[in-house]
Amino acid sequence: MTVQLPAPLDIYFTSENAHDPGGIDRCFAPNATVRDEKRTIAGRAAIRNWRTETGERYRHTVEPLAWDERDGKIIVTARISGQFPGSPINLDHIFVVEAGMIESLEIR
Repeated sequence: MTVQLPAPLDIYFTSENAHDPGGIDRCFAPNATVRDEKRTIAGRAAIRNWRTETGERYRHTVEPLAWDERDGKIIVTARISGQFPGSPINLDHIFVVEAGMIESLEIR
């Protein structure tokens, strides 16, 4: 299933599947935050490191299944497949986007 996403989210998921942490600079605001696995990652450099670490650890792919906009947030439900117990799983990616850049992302 192909889901049409807003531009910064499309860049995020495309770079995630290409395991290209360089995509971070094209879609995340300089002071963006990511909340994943009970940690908060702040700033592009730290987000690039998080992307590299999780890619090496889980060797995963992400398939956006659907998205919706609620309360100023964009919620993307995606199927994550990789080297972890319970794979594949569906997780919500909750984005705040401002001025065409991701300001925050929470994965749960």
